[in-house]
Amino acid sequence: MIRKLYDFTLSLASTRYALWVLAAVAFMESSFFPIPPHALIIPMVLAAPHNAWRIALVATIASVVGGVLGYWIGAALFDSVALPILEFYHKADLFDQFAASYNEQGAWIVLFAGLTPFPYKIITIASGATGLNFTTFMVASVVARGIIFSVIAALLWKFGPPIRTFIEQRLGLLFTLFMVLLIGSFFIVRYL
Repeated sequence: MIRKLYDFTLSLASTRYALWVLAAVAFMESSFFPIPPHALIIPMVLAAPHNAWRIALVATIASVVGGVLGYWIGAALFDSVALPILEFYHKADLFDQFAASYNEQGAWIVLFAGLTPFPYKIITIASGATGLNFTTFMVASVVARGIIFSVIAALLWKFGPPIRTFIEQRLGLLFTLFMVLLIGSFFIVRYL
């Protein structure tokens, strides 16, 4: 199954609509979609290394704009969806404590989430729900997403063919490693 998805993504990455698909995936992933744009960036740069920087730029812009939607979801839906649940369980005061703590470290949290496999959408929504300063959120998002997508593009541009061979020979192992990093990120954020 992973091999079929990888092959499909690689074939999609070489079409003329690839940048539009990447932009859509990066936008949606930042607020509600489960598939990260990294899954498209890798085969896109491997298929067209001369477009590596354009691919990174499109992913960055679309991801940050999608992050704005996630921020809005957190800000707009908190009072109508989350707050009544917190009040029902008498936990609204705990959320206020969480929000204060979150906002103290907000820039670092957004940077961490933007640079790791931790789902960025959780941080965009939490940032809106806690009222993290929007400028802080935007700067941290641009920096984090710009760095991660540029580093991926640069590595693939520089070492493309050997990395492609490595990925194709060890696809199952890399998927497992990605899942371990993803789950590990959840634990790190939860217990820090």
